[in-house]
Amino acid sequence: MTREEKRAGASLAAIFALRMLGLFLILPVFAIHARSIPGGDDATLVGITLGAYGLTQAIFQIPFGMASDAFGRKRVIVFGLLLFAVGSVAAALATDVWWTIFGRIVQGAGAISAAVTALAADLTREQHRTKVMAMIGSSIGLVFALSLVAAPALYAAIGMDGLFWMTAILAVAAIGLVTHVVPPAPPPPAGPKPPFRDVLFDTRLLRLNFGIFTLHMVQMAMFVVVPGLLLRYGDLPLASHWKVYLPAVLASFVLMVPAIIYAEKRNQIKPVFVFAIALLVVTLAAMWVGSTNFNVVAGGLLSFFVAFNILEAMLPSLISRIAPPNAKGAALGVYNTTQAFGLFLGGALGGWLLKNYDAGAVFMGGAAMAAIWLVAAATMPPVPVRRPILATAAPTPAAHGILGGKT
Repeated sequence: MTREEKRAGASLAAIFALRMLGLFLILPVFAIHARSIPGGDDATLVGITLGAYGLTQAIFQIPFGMASDAFGRKRVIVFGLLLFAVGSVAAALATDVWWTIFGRIVQGAGAISAAVTALAADLTREQHRTKVMAMIGSSIGLVFALSLVAAPALYAAIGMDGLFWMTAILAVAAIGLVTHVVPPAPPPPAGPKPPFRDVLFDTRLLRLNFGIFTLHMVQMAMFVVVPGLLLRYGDLPLASHWKVYLPAVLASFVLMVPAIIYAEKRNQIKPVFVFAIALLVVTLAAMWVGSTNFNVVAGGLLSFFVAFNILEAMLPSLISRIAPPNAKGAALGVYNTTQAFGLFLGGALGGWLLKNYDAGAVFMGGAAMAAIWLVAAATMPPVPVRRPILATAAPTPAAHGILGGKT
């Protein structure tokens, strides 16, 4: 990777991390805090407060992605971060659960994930793109693990309004990174943009979109049941669950790196991709069979995070390779929208299965969905081998046109 590619990856990962840290810090403590505000004794409203962000994210990912194709990535990212900061301030000033919901809705309207990942694709060559996506994905995983440890202490020190003010400050800091640290985006590729329906119904993109939908549906469904299993079969109180999550997340990063390097250097992207999905199927099947065994659940979390992090890095990279060069933002908008719907449906279906059956049914359903994805991935066309481009600087506009081409 060139210096500019490393700078792009590190700065864009930091933008994601600053934004997501503010969100993750709220998740472990809001349900407890809600009891102290008007309307917070209604569990449904508490759930809506937490889920409202994801719903508006799903609605606005495609418009923001398309806008980044038309008006430039950085402008759209800055606008989205401003919306996120405004929503954070509204939530910080909220006096009841309804105003908190409004703040979360505005936070979610700043749907910049598609624009950020499209900019990452613009600023990197294909043979290094998965590494950059892995940097972004790893930053999200690290701040998630950090939030599990830090949230209770920060909440005790500065309260919920302080956490929302911190979220707003982190968003403003992320704007500074966009304007002063992230390398300039290359000019958009020449030529007419393809119709949106061509992006939406491209069969190769549909396979990948189904994949991210499945991956995040399974993730959310799992975390409906995993905390209860750790408490029931491991006698591990909720405040100590990070002792399982944190080592699993950190170890998964270490185990993910060799797979990503092997896939890129040896041009083995499809085999590694299919292997990670197969690992996901096996992991969920094992957790289904051993859902009453603490060691199986804890080991399954490590295996799950390894597969999850590999796939989380490879999926947006593959989307950016397959999408038309002048419609990458739109394609990644569809991708992020299906991801958000996967999160939403995973929580709902996981809760329904747990209520009507048991924890094993959640893992069984996830394994079945992952198995369907495995068949779809195993039968997809191979990823074409790319000749490395010898360059000592960031890709030129001409090189970008070649690298961003349709495969």
